[in-house]
Amino acid sequence: MAPIKDPENTLIMETTKGKVVIALRPDLAPKHVERIKKLVREGFYDGIVFHRVIDGFMAQTGCPKGTGTGGSKYPNIPAEFNAEPHVRGVCSMARAQSPDSANSQFFICFDDARFLDKQYTAWGKVVEGMENVDKIKRGEPVANPDKITSLKVAADVK
Repeated sequence: MAPIKDPENTLIMETTKGKVVIALRPDLAPKHVERIKKLVREGFYDGIVFHRVIDGFMAQTGCPKGTGTGGSKYPNIPAEFNAEPHVRGVCSMARAQSPDSANSQFFICFDDARFLDKQYTAWGKVVEGMENVDKIKRGEPVANPDKITSLKVAADVK
């Protein structure tokens, strides 16, 4: 693993397909990064499945129900749309129709999805392990889905 430059703003995600390292971007979406880190530190994402995985588009996770219909116990987050392009490896918040409905669900882009630019809040990017994201089982819903086995802030990993 490459040395981590900013452990407080780096996530280490262990999945059933391998390790994925995500660099957080508090400069783009401070409230979203704060929420993600809060949920990570509470163990919210541990064991949660990738419930919606579309080949050539993205892998979505973060629903405690595993169906895309749930969120955390916290209120939704106001949109922090930004100019970061939705390209391969970008992590962005999923939401319902309302721009201010992001909560705990997020997705990782497999390929460029520029039609999402400035309509969804990008908050990070995979910096290592994208080949493991590529291995996540596809489906809508996914039969016997892959999952996040553990998600940690690098600063908390001893």
